[in-house]
Amino acid sequence: MISSRVPPDPQASERMKQTSIIGVIVALLIVAAGGYWWWTNQQVPTGLTGTIEIDGSSTVFPITQAVAEEFQKINSNVRINVGISGTGGGFKRFVTGETDISDASRPISASEMELAKTNKIGYVELRVALDGIAVVVHPQNTWVDYLTTTELRRIWEPNSTVTTWSDVRAGWPDQTIHLYGPGTDSGTFDYFTEVINGKAKSSRADFTASEDDNILVQGVSGDPNSLGYFGYAYFAENTARLKDVPIDSGSGPVAPNDSTITSNTYSPLSRPLFIYLNAAALRRAEVKAFAEFYMVNGETLVHEVGYTPLASQVYRDNLSTIINAP
Repeated sequence: MISSRVPPDPQASERMKQTSIIGVIVALLIVAAGGYWWWTNQQVPTGLTGTIEIDGSSTVFPITQAVAEEFQKINSNVRINVGISGTGGGFKRFVTGETDISDASRPISASEMELAKTNKIGYVELRVALDGIAVVVHPQNTWVDYLTTTELRRIWEPNSTVTTWSDVRAGWPDQTIHLYGPGTDSGTFDYFTEVINGKAKSSRADFTASEDDNILVQGVSGDPNSLGYFGYAYFAENTARLKDVPIDSGSGPVAPNDSTITSNTYSPLSRPLFIYLNAAALRRAEVKAFAEFYMVNGETLVHEVGYTPLASQVYRDNLSTIINAP
C-alpha cells in the first residue's frame, strides 16, 4: 500500500515554529496591555499602618475621599484624614510639611513654591482629573438662558454695580441677585476670578462665600434669586435642585458636561485638577501604596464621583513617577 502522506518539509516546519513564537509574543503583549491595571492592582501591599494627612481643594475632595475609602478596604489600619480647607488653605499646610498630600484645583503658585523651597519641602505634582466650573441658578429661574463671559465679569468684578437681574440684561426681572461662590482660599475662586475678571482673587466681596461646595449647593438650591459657581461635579450630583447656565465665550452658549469639558469647548471654565505629594512622605510605605492605588484606580473613581477622567496614559505616567520616586 502506497502512503499518501507528504514527507515533512523542514523549512515549513521552521516557519510554523517562528509563526507560533510570534503569535505567543503578540498574545502576551495584548494581555499585558489589557491587564496592566489588573496586574498592578494586585500588587498593593496589605497590612500597612500609619496616618496619611491630606488637605486642600473641596473640588478634588470627592475623588481623594473615594480613593481613600477603597484603599482602606484593603488596609483598614491606615488612617486617612482628608480635609477641605480649600486649595490655598491646603497649600499653606503643605508647604510647611504639615500634610502628606495636597488636593488642588489649580497649580501651585510661585509664592507657594518659594515657601516650599524655604522649608525644604520637595514635592511631586500629578494631574488626576478634568473639571468644569458650573455657573448655576435656582430651578425656578426661567429667564437666564445663558450668560456671556462679559456679563459674568460685570457681575463678579470688583466694585461691580450689578445688583439686580435687570442690571445684567434688559428685560430680566428687577429683582436683587443673591450671589454664592467659593471662599478666597479656594482654587476654584482663584481660577474663576483669573479667567473671568482677568486677575486671580480679584472679585467683588458682597457674596456668600464658602470653601465647602456643598454649602454653596444648599444656598443656591434654597434661593430663587440666587446665582453661584462651583465645581461641575457638585452640580452633576444635584441636577434636580439646580439649573446650570450655559456660557458664551464668543462662539455661542455651551453647557458643561464630560464632552465639552474634555474638548475644552466649555471655555474658559474647564481646568485640570491636581494632587501634590510630599517627596519625603512618599518614602513611607503607606503613603507610597496609597499614591500608587490612587493612580491605578483613579480613572474609574474619577468617573464614578462625577468628574472627567484624563487619558489612561496620564495615570500610567503618574504611576511610573511614583514608583520611580527617590
